[in-house]
Amino acid sequence: MKVAVAGCCHGALDKMYETLELLQRRHNVRLDLLLCCGDFQAVRNEADLRCMAVPAKYRHMQTFYRYYSGEKKAPVLTVFIGGNHEASNHLQELPYGGWVAPNIYYLGYAGVVRFRGVRIGGISGIFKSHDYRKGHFECPPYNQQTIRSAYHVRNIEVFKLKQLKRPVDIFMSHDWPRSIYHYGNKKQLLKMKSFFRQEVESNTLGSPAASELLQHLKPTYWFSAHLHVKFAAFMQHQANSKEELPKATKFLALDKCLPHRDFLQIIDVEHDPSAGDSLEYDAEWIAVLKATNSLVNVTQSSWNMPENNGLHAKWDYSVTEENIKEVLEELNHNLKIPCNFTLTAACYDPSKPQKQVEPVHTINPQTTEFCAQFGLTDINDRIQQAKEEGSVRGEYEEEEEEEEMDSTGSAEEPSEYNTDNSGLSSINPDEIMLDDEGGDEDLSTCSVDPSPDHPPDFSASFSDIRIMPDSMAVSSDDAMDSTNEELEKSGVSKQAEEKSLNERPLKRIGANENGNSGIKKIKRRNQAIYAAEDEDKTE
Repeated sequence: MKVAVAGCCHGALDKMYETLELLQRRHNVRLDLLLCCGDFQAVRNEADLRCMAVPAKYRHMQTFYRYYSGEKKAPVLTVFIGGNHEASNHLQELPYGGWVAPNIYYLGYAGVVRFRGVRIGGISGIFKSHDYRKGHFECPPYNQQTIRSAYHVRNIEVFKLKQLKRPVDIFMSHDWPRSIYHYGNKKQLLKMKSFFRQEVESNTLGSPAASELLQHLKPTYWFSAHLHVKFAAFMQHQANSKEELPKATKFLALDKCLPHRDFLQIIDVEHDPSAGDSLEYDAEWIAVLKATNSLVNVTQSSWNMPENNGLHAKWDYSVTEENIKEVLEELNHNLKIPCNFTLTAACYDPSKPQKQVEPVHTINPQTTEFCAQFGLTDINDRIQQAKEEGSVRGEYEEEEEEEEMDSTGSAEEPSEYNTDNSGLSSINPDEIMLDDEGGDEDLSTCSVDPSPDHPPDFSASFSDIRIMPDSMAVSSDDAMDSTNEELEKSGVSKQAEEKSLNERPLKRIGANENGNSGIKKIKRRNQAIYAAEDEDKTE
């Protein structure tokens, strides 16, 4: 089947779909699926804009609201992950994934679905070490810290994905897996983006969590965005046993959505001709969600996932064939994801500006239904309960004082990663940069994008990242030049921080009610992003 892959969309859905239509006519092909690797910007109204971490200068409504309202419908099934420039209040309603508009599906904090027999997984957000071991505690209205920490990857999502045993065909992450640049044309990459050199040479560019998943999942394709540059790589994995067949991953990073940029890639993916045209749940993933439900954490406390290190009674949460069979029986072997999209906020009306709407913490009916069906914890409901009980911090602090330790993790263990990455320490002209000292400015006209809140510790050696697989032995640049060219011929050819919880009542939504969030303006280090014309002149 024909699959189109897009980089950072930045809310320009009309532009993206128009480009798709043009490509289909030009090449006489019919696209079956569109994948978007983050910074999708599902902005419904002005309040959503204020919940999005971008400078006020670039806070534009764009065109998603037309698809949310039903004025328009996506011409092709669209599946996307979150990045670091999103309407976080909107996506937070769907922690396990769901429809943000008819025919547009969000994978959640992490998720796996199937389409025509093809297994598609993804993880939303970007990596920041100081938030990695925390729970999903944020909720609107966000403050200057939580507007950024809300989209930081958490270890529980990585842990869940690492329980998967069955092969994954396609995987998406917003930031790149660390070290992937060693498996493509690194010389050409540094020629186009010379400011990456320090991170590349110190091996601190990219996400170590994504690298860990790449090593474990070994998908056929891995797509990323974030750095606003197209880059292809080919990584050959080492077999874990003599019985295991060698596997390889074709990696492709996409540029951002611009009319005259190569931001889309169309690939041919083998599929099951007998499979239906509906997006489907993945039975193993649902079983993993059920198995790991006890690990859900909605506190700011740091907590490591269970490991086989003598500190945990249980560390293996992978599922059996019997567990998967139980899920199938629960669903009567009907894995089709219900088309149960519901409006949960007022839609933008150009004739009636609503610039001062108060943010509302919303529970989405899709999430309620999903959790009820599979016996899962509704994270937003748990956050609200914890707030009402005054125990978001207290219950965990008491456990630590009593030195309690159970199978769900340990606060005494050291962090898995001692450096902050994925954020660039050098200035990237294609990224929105933020200073930490922005508290004196008005958050109602915000800003955000990659710039290191905590720059990587370049004194740390490569061995500090313990998840680096043996298979990631660096190949020579010369060897990778030809590999990159082959990938291009075969068609496989940006961040922010921190924490806090706010005292706003939760609002359960049935339909046609709105949720917003207030934000403060954050200082920018760089203004050269999003302006297509300026950027093109420099590339």
